[in-house]
Amino acid sequence: MIKIYHNPRCTKSREGLQILEKSGQDFEIVKYLEDIPSEKELRKILNCLDIRPEQLIRKNETVWKENYKGKLLSDDELIEIMLEHPKLIERPIVIKNNKAIIGRPPENIKSIL
Repeated sequence: MIKIYHNPRCTKSREGLQILEKSGQDFEIVKYLEDIPSEKELRKILNCLDIRPEQLIRKNETVWKENYKGKLLSDDELIEIMLEHPKLIERPIVIKNNKAIIGRPPENIKSIL
């Protein structure tokens, strides 16, 4: 099953969702700002993406700039920050089996389908 971590207010996320809809494949939508992933789930996402937590953070968000920018933070601390402020999680994220992709640009999603 394909899963998309989606923010309906984000243009790139909406474009990614359209790509999935056009693919004709079944998928599940996770509105991660409402249904915040657990720590275990976030770690699994990072593992599927094969990236470090810092690479999943949206560093242009105000909450990041005002509270965390320039600080030396561990991977565990970064995960906690994303769980506390899910808006910092890059989007959209599409997972299929044990592989994941960040849909920036949204066309990247086609590579996982």
